[in-house]
Amino acid sequence: MTHILCENLKKYRLAQNLTQEQVAEKLGVNPQTVSRWECGTTLPDVLTLPVLARLYAVTVDDFYKKNTVAYAHYAQRLAAVYEKTRDPADFLQALNEFKKRMQTHELTVADQWEIAMLYYFCLKDCKEKAMYWFDKILAEGVRDDPHSFYRACSCRMSLLFAIGQGDRAVAQQREYLEQNKKDPRAWDLLIEAYIDAEQYEEAYALFLQAHEQFPEDWILCIHGGDICLKLKKYDEAMHLYDRAGEIGTFFCDEKYCKASLFEERGDHENARRMYLEIAHTLRQRGFDVEADMAKAEADRLAAMHEN
Repeated sequence: MTHILCENLKKYRLAQNLTQEQVAEKLGVNPQTVSRWECGTTLPDVLTLPVLARLYAVTVDDFYKKNTVAYAHYAQRLAAVYEKTRDPADFLQALNEFKKRMQTHELTVADQWEIAMLYYFCLKDCKEKAMYWFDKILAEGVRDDPHSFYRACSCRMSLLFAIGQGDRAVAQQREYLEQNKKDPRAWDLLIEAYIDAEQYEEAYALFLQAHEQFPEDWILCIHGGDICLKLKKYDEAMHLYDRAGEIGTFFCDEKYCKASLFEERGDHENARRMYLEIAHTLRQRGFDVEADMAKAEADRLAAMHEN
């Protein structure tokens, strides 16, 4: 075991194009100490081995294995670990190590490829995990939390559109509406599907039917306003947003929509005023992070006006 360790200490040092003097300088020891490690006269202590492993872009376990190959640097080693484990903690560790190399302008083409692959694997894993949990919620049904259930339905549908399965999403929502015509959320989900599919005329026609049956549903009013905004029916959109506000929305929804409408029409001052109202309301409710984001939108519009 000692023989393998000594061989690997030398092999990995050479793989990194480091001299014994350079390793000694990085570790704060004498070059003779590094030489003695590689000859087996003495061995690095348990605290030094992790430092050497990081320097040589391997793990401590690699020092005791035959026929292992050192990575170009530690970030690439961590990227390989994430590819194997698909653990989000390993993704973040690898990404942070690459960010250190970005700061010192040490990124190679291979590094850039590794970063892209990190995000690619993360995207694939996140898509699969998100769909798993959405499907689990749908399989269990509404139960005692209809709000979260329908939010999951909506997000799942958006994910299907994002991965190029929009037709599937629309078909599923049509089928769901056929089975649940007395549920305003079933109407709303199909309206959302049409909006995501940019089938605004179909969405508008369906909204009119739904709104006639459920005139006091603020979510339908919000989506009806969104459709009218896309169709440039600005007055009707504003009326529907106002109506949603009168009924009572969940999270300043109508104000966000009105801000978007104002900005769409080039009325940046009213849009900025609306974002400030949102920030004030949310801060009073204790939603400081969301309030800061609304304030940032107001500041963005103010900067546009100054320029």
